[in-house]
Amino acid sequence: MIFDATQAKRRQGPRGSFDLPLLVALVGLASIGLVMVASSSIAVATSQHVGAFYFLKRHMLYLSLGLVLAGMAMRTEMKLLEKYAFHLLMLAVVLLMLVFIPGIGMRINGARRWLNFLITSFQPVEAVKLILVVYIASYLVRHRESVETTFWGLFRPIMVAGAFVVLLLLQPDFGSATLMIAVTIGMIWLGGARPVFLVLMGLPVVLLLGLVAKFEPYRMRRLTSFVDPWADPFNDGFQLTQSLMAIGRGEWTGVGLGSSVLKLSYLPEAHTDFIFAVISEELGLAGIMLVIGLFALAVGRGLYVGLKGVEIGQRFTGYVAFGVSLMLGMQTMVSIGVNLGALPTKGLTLPLISYGGSSIVLTCAMAGVLLRATYEINRALDARHMATRMPATAVADANKAVVEPSREAVIA
Repeated sequence: MIFDATQAKRRQGPRGSFDLPLLVALVGLASIGLVMVASSSIAVATSQHVGAFYFLKRHMLYLSLGLVLAGMAMRTEMKLLEKYAFHLLMLAVVLLMLVFIPGIGMRINGARRWLNFLITSFQPVEAVKLILVVYIASYLVRHRESVETTFWGLFRPIMVAGAFVVLLLLQPDFGSATLMIAVTIGMIWLGGARPVFLVLMGLPVVLLLGLVAKFEPYRMRRLTSFVDPWADPFNDGFQLTQSLMAIGRGEWTGVGLGSSVLKLSYLPEAHTDFIFAVISEELGLAGIMLVIGLFALAVGRGLYVGLKGVEIGQRFTGYVAFGVSLMLGMQTMVSIGVNLGALPTKGLTLPLISYGGSSIVLTCAMAGVLLRATYEINRALDARHMATRMPATAVADANKAVVEPSREAVIA
């Protein structure tokens, strides 16, 4: 009886499991986002006469759609993404070019970043972020030796990211362009590239971004205003001064949930780009440490599991985990840095927390891909653990049981 039970357990094969700390962190961030969008958007919704909870209801709708996509991603084998990585890359190029077609692309506040879906709008760059990660991961697997040993092995992924940067700068979307370059360089470095090659390849791109910022007056104003926002607190430095005042008012424990003053039509984009300032004002240092801690846990677990995947030969899955974690972590750092005045103002939301249809939906999908990566890596680790504990004949029998159905099952 004991032997039969053992054999049955072996025949079940290795079992995967989603990383629990990562799942807890992601759910915690999404839950905080729901509460803070409700709190930070009431004033602007009331001023627009659309109902106090207009933005909250839309945020819940977007989050629900995002959870559906996350569930689909969690059930999709990573090998399928690897197989169609190039096709997804072509889709990304098409999406970024569609914004320039009249009638399809939408211009809002002088920028062409949205596609018109009649009932709603969609910002394609959010999908492109995930597609770029998948493509770079597949490239690192296919050209591993070239990436690790030669300068030209880095050329194609940098050029792909550079093409995306050009299309984003034409929209313009300087923040997303910078983020994509940073994530690409980070993934290639984690893929084994020599740092000197990365410097040689990345330096021209950085110089190009600097020149683009220099010759655009509004970007230069953003770059200079964050250095001393109080020099012009009612014009170029207005957003940052309001954000700093909100953060200062929060002190240790905050003024209380829903009691923010700066969100009452003083702080622009309080429910999107500057939601971190509202969290700081209402929940204080304790609240922002909780938020930062959850982000650190999510990114740390993603990088850790990705490293495990690379170590056991699940390279594509591990690189995807690296890329998604880097994308999540870097966007978080930029968003928080902007709110604190440590970085120039960028149009980047706080992942899973800020209001935004495309952002919340695709971030949830990205989280689903990351969770799927942890599932497959844990499944591979379980298979290796089983192999080390089983005799060679038992391993062969278990593998045979997985491939071929038993005689009893065929008769049944």
